[in-house]
Amino acid sequence: MTTTDLLPAPASRAAARRALLAGSAGNLVEWYEFGVYGCFATVIAANFFTPQAGTAPGAGPQGGAEALVATYASFALAFFFRPVGALVFGRIGDRFGRRPVLVLVIGLMTLATTLIGLLPTRADIGVAAPWLLTLLRVLQGLSAGGEFGGAVSLMAEHAPPGRRGLYGAWQSFTVALGLLTAAATAAALAAVLPAEALNAWGWRIPFLLALPLGAVALCLRTALEEAPAEPPAEPPAEPVATYRAATAGLREQARAVVLGIGRIMGWSAAGYAFLVVLPSHLQSARGASLRDALLATTLVNLGFAAAILPAGLLSDRIGRRPVMLGGAAGVAVLAIPLLHVLQAPGAPAPARVAAVLTAGALVGLLAGPGPAMLAEMFPRRVRCTGLGLSYALANAVFSGCAGLIVTALTARTGDTAVPAHYAAAACALSVPALLSLRGNDHREPLR
Repeated sequence: MTTTDLLPAPASRAAARRALLAGSAGNLVEWYEFGVYGCFATVIAANFFTPQAGTAPGAGPQGGAEALVATYASFALAFFFRPVGALVFGRIGDRFGRRPVLVLVIGLMTLATTLIGLLPTRADIGVAAPWLLTLLRVLQGLSAGGEFGGAVSLMAEHAPPGRRGLYGAWQSFTVALGLLTAAATAAALAAVLPAEALNAWGWRIPFLLALPLGAVALCLRTALEEAPAEPPAEPPAEPVATYRAATAGLREQARAVVLGIGRIMGWSAAGYAFLVVLPSHLQSARGASLRDALLATTLVNLGFAAAILPAGLLSDRIGRRPVMLGGAAGVAVLAIPLLHVLQAPGAPAPARVAAVLTAGALVGLLAGPGPAMLAEMFPRRVRCTGLGLSYALANAVFSGCAGLIVTALTARTGDTAVPAHYAAAACALSVPALLSLRGNDHREPLR
């Protein structure tokens, strides 16, 4: 028996396309919801976290800022439950297959998102409203934790030779589509509805739209095939040898998780600072209107989406390291100048458009190769758990806290460039971890 006989058989082209479509669909639903929450953070703060619900967050000297911080605290809490979801659902996915987990998490995510759209506000039921909202955010965090590991494992394991970067990039691309859809939906509602109607009931519409989106994704996933079977395990060894091998394996996996966090921390921080936190930051720190803030968010997400697939394809040709290093270094160097252009009162409109498009494209250079890079770090038997946990922990710390940190530091220091400082620092810190990538990892078969 040769070495190639021990490798899983490649997936058929049709099965690979189905896996790509079904894996991507759930990510679109997930990130659509997270994007909606970010776009309507000020409205949610007024309805759920302000004692006199319905009062605009900027109405009082302190109440508005405190309500917005509370809104982002709920946002961050959902992220801190994502590692729990990555562990629980990841172990199920590694043991029983990717499909059951992907069906379960999309059902849970859709249910929780729809219920947010139906929640009574603080004016209706008092202090129970923010607690119920936070509970639903926790459920979303758990389901989102299992989503990434299962979806990326599925797509990477079905990818044709030399196309893992492109297939993994579709995961990030549908993240961009979800955020872009959320921003565009919010911008459209802000354009057609009076401010009073938007604050009273219009904000619920984007959350309720998750129900039909989730139903489509659920149908796609129930028809999935599993990835090609893993080779049979070797005969069991002596108990002492088995224990030592298991201990060494756990240590190796723990190191891989820590290294994975280091490699994507810049992606996590810059992605949320620019793609999600931007609308409420421009409103609270710069006094921008909701419509202008949502327009900027739509443009930055367009830049993000446009760069992802080319970045994934490029990483299949020249490697993950140069592409991701280019994105991290670009954010570290350009984040502050780009934000200054965006915030400058006299800056011409074309310059502002170019600034937000560039910021989004730099994040796309990180997000395109990122999923395939993580999939290549873990063997198949722990891939769903390992890459899911790396991603969830990085997002819990560097994404989930982004809104809370940016809002609190901006209020405390008065520095309106805090989002840029935050993104640049995280990307600079991720550079050493990205330098540890080997140049030929993209050409090696998955373990």
